[in-house]
Amino acid sequence: MPRLKILDTDPLLLPYGDIIEQRHNSIAAHIDRLTAGKGSLSEFANGYLYYGLNRIGSQWVFREYAPNATAVYLLGDFNAWEKDEYYRLHPLGNGDWEGTFCDESICHGQFYKLLIEWQGGSGRRIPSYARRVVQDESTKIFSAQVWHPSEPFVWKNSSFYPTTDPLLIYECHIGMATSEERVGTYNEFRKNVLPRIVRNGYNCIQIMAIQEHPYYGSFGYQVSNFFAASSRFGTPDELKALIDEAHSCGVAVVMDLVHSHSVSNEDEGLGYFDGDPSLYFHRGSRRIHPAWESLCFDYGRDKVLHFLLSNCKFWLEEYHFDGFRFDGVTSMMYLDHGLEKDFVAYSDYFDSNRDEDAICYLALANSLIHEVKPEAITIAEDMSGMPGLAAPYAEGGIGFDYRMAMGIPDFFIKYIKEVPDEYWKVGHIFWHLTDHRAEERTISYVESHDQALVGDKTMIFRLVDSDMYWHFERRSRNLNVSRGIALHKMIRLMTATTICGGYLNFMGNEFGHPEWVDFPRQGNGWSYKYARRQWELVDNEQYLYSDLNRFDRDMIHLISGVGSFERLPIDKVWDKEFDQVLVYSRGDMLFVFNFNPFRSFTDYGIPVDKGSYRIVLNTDNTTYGGFSLVDETLTYTTQPTGDSHRQQLRLYIPSRSAFVLKKIDKPE
Repeated sequence: MPRLKILDTDPLLLPYGDIIEQRHNSIAAHIDRLTAGKGSLSEFANGYLYYGLNRIGSQWVFREYAPNATAVYLLGDFNAWEKDEYYRLHPLGNGDWEGTFCDESICHGQFYKLLIEWQGGSGRRIPSYARRVVQDESTKIFSAQVWHPSEPFVWKNSSFYPTTDPLLIYECHIGMATSEERVGTYNEFRKNVLPRIVRNGYNCIQIMAIQEHPYYGSFGYQVSNFFAASSRFGTPDELKALIDEAHSCGVAVVMDLVHSHSVSNEDEGLGYFDGDPSLYFHRGSRRIHPAWESLCFDYGRDKVLHFLLSNCKFWLEEYHFDGFRFDGVTSMMYLDHGLEKDFVAYSDYFDSNRDEDAICYLALANSLIHEVKPEAITIAEDMSGMPGLAAPYAEGGIGFDYRMAMGIPDFFIKYIKEVPDEYWKVGHIFWHLTDHRAEERTISYVESHDQALVGDKTMIFRLVDSDMYWHFERRSRNLNVSRGIALHKMIRLMTATTICGGYLNFMGNEFGHPEWVDFPRQGNGWSYKYARRQWELVDNEQYLYSDLNRFDRDMIHLISGVGSFERLPIDKVWDKEFDQVLVYSRGDMLFVFNFNPFRSFTDYGIPVDKGSYRIVLNTDNTTYGGFSLVDETLTYTTQPTGDSHRQQLRLYIPSRSAFVLKKIDKPE
């Protein structure tokens, strides 16, 4: 068998070639075994069509997997929540239970649960494949709900194909997307927020907290019901309408998928579903996640693979999602969940700490997703830097399309906290933004939702701090605010224009949304004050928020206006640490940065190819909260330097500013 391509792409992996090849062969063996008699992973992952409550002709058929159960009953509005022999399920063998109901007593909107009995106990449970789960406002109890409207949802855009050259992601949360102190809805997001995203030029939204979760303050990461779209935000049809409308606007919709763990709640989740604490989870010490106090899936069991792979296919098929951002991948891939560990050498990725069952699952999930929807987008949230994570499976990788460049926000946080900006090293910044494996595409970002959480600070808060409360109005701005918004734009511009794959922004951070994100909890009096987005600030032209938003809009449109921008080579043209001036080129564009807080440069010489250039984006423009110290109407033409191959641009570069020049002609 020929050597896997990943070993040629990165020779440092050669000492671990046997491990990588063994992993690759094990994944192939899993695919062969799981698809035996079925033909494909897609056929294997049809659990949601078999389990749960399904309408088949004039009958209701309900099936559940509960191998430890001695008896299973349906309880609900249809039988006054009383144990009823008519609604008793019958064992089919191999842990499956089934009931067929011919009458019309089960109807749309009714609530129901399972009563599961086992040796020595019993409990009311929400079915594992429930597609709709609702919390009672008065009792706060969650129940499954029959969802079978008389007029099923009709898709208007069933053949959408996402644009990913480049991928420009707007990370968002439906519930906190309203200005009011409450939970927002799918419909409100579709009507009020989606148009903003479209105007700003993003071609993908990444939605958090879709899978049902009992505790709103978990940000959606403590999932209880994996097949149910959160009812806090509206109905399944309203979520479908949002996705359909996004597709009609040319915007892909990616779901933040949580398969790294499950909530430990027994009444709402899978924790003690049929009396067996390890039905889907590890036994013993590996069952509980030490940091999250949640339950860890046992990826080495076929029933777990069937459940999770079916979940992937369900969201693609039923809701037309365009892919997934997999949460907590680091936690999945290592036996110690990557906690308190620094990954500093390749040996750290291939020691006895890795969980090969979890890695195999991730590869299977990527294979399935791209089998069901070849154009789908998969993104890995991994802090460790596992080699091959975003390389194709056929080449020896795990198969993700992208990985999150999680080191970038950490780098900027450390820089802003610890290094006065007069000592910032522009070459050091550039290196961190462009340091990635050649075979992998990444999603670059300055800050995601993680950096906005209470206890941390957003980028604008780190730069401006309390002055944003008193000096963000145009007429009252001070030097600290001017510094903050200048660096806010420059940091974003450099991050977005050095991408090798895509760029991500969290909802509101594009305009410097004030303060942090803090969901209602006992510690804040169950307040929604910080679990919302204050759109009225960006809409008010008296405030500098609107200027930052305009800059973000024009920056995103500049990037999206260049075909396959993320694939263009990045060439460093000039890097002078003492001046704090950096210049790099990409295609026919030149990116000029002056991070110097004290010095502006006149007639600054930049060695470039012969030609003429015009400014197409300038962070210092007054429409972006700057001072327009550069004349953007000028055409800049190169001048001879004595070198027949290179000429020089003479530029005025104001302090703490950046601009983009585009070549407008070619040398003779």
